[in-house]
Amino acid sequence: MNNSFIRFAVVGVINTAVYYLFYLSFIFLAIPYVASHVIAFLISMVGSFFLNCYFTYRTKPTWKKFLAFPLTNVVNFVISTGSLYVIVDWLHMSKEWAPIISMFLPIPFTYLTSKWILTNKKEKHV
Repeated sequence: MNNSFIRFAVVGVINTAVYYLFYLSFIFLAIPYVASHVIAFLISMVGSFFLNCYFTYRTKPTWKKFLAFPLTNVVNFVISTGSLYVIVDWLHMSKEWAPIISMFLPIPFTYLTSKWILTNKKEKHV
């Protein structure tokens, strides 16, 4: 198995924990679950950018990469948000547990797009 994918998985676990803690905190503050998801997702995406640059791909973060990084999460966001809605509103699962399931579906696509955006063969690695 590719070492960068293993590091990506470690970052994913950390990122998911950060997301989930923020999500539950916002739910606790009576913020609607979809809004809680969006805010927590955005917060965790910033951390994910830096962890993936320094740890996963060992590349220097730049403003260009930072501004492009949300593209890695477009499909992730659409799939996780859509599945969160389906799991909570259609399948009537707890809004506290539903994000755990919805966050696993987009992992392969997110890995491939983040690798494409964050690595540059001409660039020196950190």
